[in-house]
Amino acid sequence: MNLSLWALRAFFFLVAVGLAFSVTSGLGQKVSFGTSLAIYALFVVGSILAIVLDVLIKRKRIDLITSVYFGILVGLLLTYIFSLALTPAFESYAIMGGEGLPPEALKSIVIAFLGVIISYICVSFLWQTKDDFRFIIPYVEFSKDVKGAMPYILDTSVVIDGRIADIVETGIIENQLILPRFALMELQAIADSSDKLRRSRGRRGLDVLNRLRNNDNVDLKIYDRDHPEMKGQPVDLKLLTLAKHLGGKVVTGDFNLNKVAKLQNVPVINLNEVANSLKPVFLPGEQMVVKVVKAGEGPHQGVGYLDDGTMIVIEDGRQHIGALVNIMVTSMLQTNAGRMVFGKFESVA
Repeated sequence: MNLSLWALRAFFFLVAVGLAFSVTSGLGQKVSFGTSLAIYALFVVGSILAIVLDVLIKRKRIDLITSVYFGILVGLLLTYIFSLALTPAFESYAIMGGEGLPPEALKSIVIAFLGVIISYICVSFLWQTKDDFRFIIPYVEFSKDVKGAMPYILDTSVVIDGRIADIVETGIIENQLILPRFALMELQAIADSSDKLRRSRGRRGLDVLNRLRNNDNVDLKIYDRDHPEMKGQPVDLKLLTLAKHLGGKVVTGDFNLNKVAKLQNVPVINLNEVANSLKPVFLPGEQMVVKVVKAGEGPHQGVGYLDDGTMIVIEDGRQHIGALVNIMVTSMLQTNAGRMVFGKFESVA
């Protein structure tokens, strides 16, 4: 792969040198030797800079590359149309004698200048609006939505939580992750808060983001654009609006945002629900060993916890606080806060 790529670069350099020779030879005696040498150097140095830039940019994005490709094509087409429109002006200049520059040289300079300016405008326009339209040509697709599977749009709470990084690193999620710019700004504001707890939470969120960005297997995109319908909306509603626009899912740990998303028919993934669904299921009659850490609400109840945080309520366990005990599961209760397991004391472990 690397060998063939360097072969392509070498071929490109030889083509640039050949074009420089062809252009300077075509001008012949119309321009001075110094001008010909400058044109030749321009082609050679420009091709070398292009190759160096290609080598330095390790990670390329197909949407950006295709926007450049298509923008240049449109720019060249518009330049050709302008050159036809300006042909009478060049002919008039030639009739008037063409003092200063030869008419052919002036035409080449003007067309080249227009080509660069128009191509830049086209590329810049497509680069900034690549997510807003759909255009398909062989092997290239511009799409209003992000390409591939449904993108996951992260909110501030899920970044601060940090579990999203652990989940992504397992390889179970291959979808593109999107963090809107307004959510990043909210995270930065939290990290700069005068409140010590908020500041530590914000910095934790920034550390999680850096962890995601430094992982080559994670496709994380900072979404910069604010759509007109988002103007004046709070961050939560902006997230939902963006999810509708991109056809994605909101990933959150915020219970209220989860409810609002469902009301607006926006797909949502609540990490707390995901975590609860992954906790082990215990059937009545199963045996387990758990440490009683505190008294329960009932007169004889003790409370213990599993490693994943599941609360175990133990009948007749109050007098064994601090000890490992064998219990028999009697029932389970699913709540919004998670699962609770009820068991009966059997013996000290």
